[in-house]
Amino acid sequence: MTTVTGLAARLEAVTRPSGYLKRDVPGFRVRVVSSYLADLLRQYVGGDAHHMRQAFPRVVLADEETFGGFLDGYEDGDGCRISRWPARILVSSNAPFLAAIAEIIGARFTPRNDGSASRLVVADSWPKRGTFRPEQHRIDLDESAWAGVGAVLPRPPSAKPYGLYGFTLAPHRGFLVQGHLVSGPA
Repeated sequence: MTTVTGLAARLEAVTRPSGYLKRDVPGFRVRVVSSYLADLLRQYVGGDAHHMRQAFPRVVLADEETFGGFLDGYEDGDGCRISRWPARILVSSNAPFLAAIAEIIGARFTPRNDGSASRLVVADSWPKRGTFRPEQHRIDLDESAWAGVGAVLPRPPSAKPYGLYGFTLAPHRGFLVQGHLVSGPA
């Protein structure tokens, strides 16, 4: 993270509640304080800051291998293997998210409506159903291109002991300063 963005990052031990296990579970996170990175990730996968409004990240439908990796990662975080047969259970309170996965794998899904987390069983044989349809989605980010600076004008002096400049940009209003998104005037 530090190499790519220049932002300071550190590994931090954490615990988080598991609705499935009904207890706190240990884990780790890479601590980087940057809303810019979160915004970029949400732009890339089509998410929302609130976990109950997160849409299924259709970018993972590029091919079966990518979607399989997504399922592995989701299982690792909010699911488990079923010991009785070759399948996994995915758990979420975000029923539309699980319904989207069910449609892709050709499975039936009935969300819980008692306030509990819903579960989706994903059989390892799901690819044989032939329901997976690859999709191509734009993966270049809005911030992946340079924007030309139209003008740099000094602002009127203030009580602050430094210079303040206004930037006019084209064709976009925003730009990056050491990994942080800032916006020019409308």
